[in-house]
Amino acid sequence: MTKTVSQERSRNYLRQVKGSAVFKGLAVGCSFLAVPLMIHYLGQEQFGVWSTMLSVLTWITYFDLGLGNGLRNKLAEALAKNQPDEARSYISSAYSLIGLISLTVFVILALAAFIVPWQKVFNTQLLGTETLSYAVLITGFFIALNFWVSLINSVLNAVQKTSFVVMGQFLVSALSLVFVYVLTKTTDASLLYLTTAYGVSMVGANALLSGWFYKGNHSLIPKLSLDFSHVRPLLNLGLQFFAIQIAVLIIYATSKILIAQLYGPEFVTQYEVVFKLFSIITMVYGLVMTPLWSSYTDAYHREDIEWIKWTLKKQFAIFGIIVLAVIVLIAVAKPLIALWVGSEVNVSMMLVISMGGFILVSVWTGIFASFLNGVGKIRVSVIVSVVAMFLNIPASILLAKYTSLDASAVVIGTMIALLPGVFTGPYQTYKILTVKDAGIWSR
Repeated sequence: MTKTVSQERSRNYLRQVKGSAVFKGLAVGCSFLAVPLMIHYLGQEQFGVWSTMLSVLTWITYFDLGLGNGLRNKLAEALAKNQPDEARSYISSAYSLIGLISLTVFVILALAAFIVPWQKVFNTQLLGTETLSYAVLITGFFIALNFWVSLINSVLNAVQKTSFVVMGQFLVSALSLVFVYVLTKTTDASLLYLTTAYGVSMVGANALLSGWFYKGNHSLIPKLSLDFSHVRPLLNLGLQFFAIQIAVLIIYATSKILIAQLYGPEFVTQYEVVFKLFSIITMVYGLVMTPLWSSYTDAYHREDIEWIKWTLKKQFAIFGIIVLAVIVLIAVAKPLIALWVGSEVNVSMMLVISMGGFILVSVWTGIFASFLNGVGKIRVSVIVSVVAMFLNIPASILLAKYTSLDASAVVIGTMIALLPGVFTGPYQTYKILTVKDAGIWSR
């Protein structure tokens, strides 16, 4: 392994982190400006309906059978081994398979759009049944289409251009802001207009990214074909990622439901405020960590183990800084929250401390998950994720029942569920980097 390749990988990693930080800042800024415009345009009730509809239908993106992540790994591996024909075949098979899934999803949504009583689902009488049906149909169409077009993000991640994925998020936010502003100036409130504008923004951004990337990479342009010799490894790896995705989705989606059922909706507000405050840390660390996935893939298949070890040491140093940042944020959280949302949202110190602990557990496990995902050794991760999924709810309920903790009981319950990964992640990483055949740990 030449030193030049390692150095270029490191330089590219830093470029992606810097670019991601810039585009993420711009995307957040555009989203911040767009939300009040949307509320002003639709009114609070219609905006609530649209936001709920978008959240529910966006869950579709979780059901890609893990093909996006499978493509990311297999494409990065083929490129690291200098196999362009293999790379194109993986891309073509993934696009073809996701296209079939997207078409199936849209047909199901199109049928549901005019059968489901959406007024009851969204608990509103402000909008007629026909309007809601067409809004679901339009939103479903664009989400299903974007489900296919957004596969460009997996390709960009695989070729270690993660900053362009974040640029795509900025383009969606920027286009949405422009379209919503135009709607406020030229039309009366219309849920159908807004759903169309957002859909065009979402699909348009990924279409622009696709055009730009494939124009400069003709050898990777996909064709509509299913090569089952490539579909099989995509699915084998993808379904493992899918299992992890579903487990994580269930773990995080149940937290608010548990808090609402155990303590009441006012405690959900406290949880949400504290979670959003501490999520600043995970968002910033995400910019550092995301580009590493495919960098690890590239280094592993080039047998550049020294670069992997060097990078992991850097991640440990960053984790030390994050520990200090969490301690500081815990100390100033309550006055910050009072300044941010007002004194009427009174959060307990235990909730603040437990959320800080939860963030540290998430970051620590993320260090090793990024490496294990990148090298495709995720069988242990699947087991740990499924175990965490089944531990989460009982642990949270038991803590709520037998302690005087408030919403922090659910946060601590989730931490307990995630604890196995705190130990298995570093142990498996050590085994992979030091022992060629370590049984289950090397898979």
